[in-house]
Amino acid sequence: MRVRDVLLALLVVVLWGLNFVVIRVGLRGVSPFVLAGLRFALASFPAVLMLPRPRVPARIYLVFALATFLGQFSLLFWAIKLGMPSGLSSLVHQSQVFFTIALAGVLIGERPTRTQLLGMVAAAAGLTWIGVRGGGSFPLVGFLLNIGAAVAWAIGNMASRALSRHGPVNGLAFVVWAGLLPILPFFALAYVFEGPGVVVASVRSLGLTSWLCVAYLAYAATLVGYGLWNRLLKQYPAAEVARFTLLVPIVGLLSGSIFLGETLTWDELVGSGMVVAGLAMPLLADRRLSWRRARPAVEQE
Repeated sequence: MRVRDVLLALLVVVLWGLNFVVIRVGLRGVSPFVLAGLRFALASFPAVLMLPRPRVPARIYLVFALATFLGQFSLLFWAIKLGMPSGLSSLVHQSQVFFTIALAGVLIGERPTRTQLLGMVAAAAGLTWIGVRGGGSFPLVGFLLNIGAAVAWAIGNMASRALSRHGPVNGLAFVVWAGLLPILPFFALAYVFEGPGVVVASVRSLGLTSWLCVAYLAYAATLVGYGLWNRLLKQYPAAEVARFTLLVPIVGLLSGSIFLGETLTWDELVGSGMVVAGLAMPLLADRRLSWRRARPAVEQE
């Protein structure tokens, strides 16, 4: 991978890692559903007027929007609103990798490798350890909502995989047009779960800091982040790009500590280490296999 593209990948990692701190700050005095609705309203407008709609079946738009956007971010924002630490949330959220592997095995017959299975077991053990031993420092329901958000993201990943069957698709344009679908449902969730006056009250309570958070979520985390990520996935193998996601929870944990004063208990540190180890296993195994395959060719020269 070229140096410039490595730097772009690291930029995405920083944007997505800081995302969790921004969510926590943006949620102060604001409904999680209203914040998410405003995020996608800004992400889709006015970009939708400038990017042609990709010709993709409506069902893919629907599944992707309901899972990746509505499901993932309603649960994630709600979890953080209930007190889930931003740094720990960024770590738990990466469990989507293993839910994606599991769904791919069930839905499209992609059997996980032995290393992937070992990684899933290690990560599951770490998440269980955090939930059972670390539950005193955060609400258990927030932790479970965080897991649910990771599952929703994994379901959305299956819809993203289906895009490859429809020719070259502008990934950023797809995200912008799909972002239109959850806007009204987000505000409907606020009405149903928090009452009829919460939408107006949340919008009125938005100060400069809150609007800056919404702008960051819409433009930096969504448009720039997804745009660069899709560009890298087009140029390089998915495994080579995906390894950078290991750094997202590291940025999330560090930014939560620096900007919000969050700390991890020893139990949370142990569980986090198990999760990171589980995430790293498949990528390290793929790297080792590639090195072994390349070594004979080098020796023959």
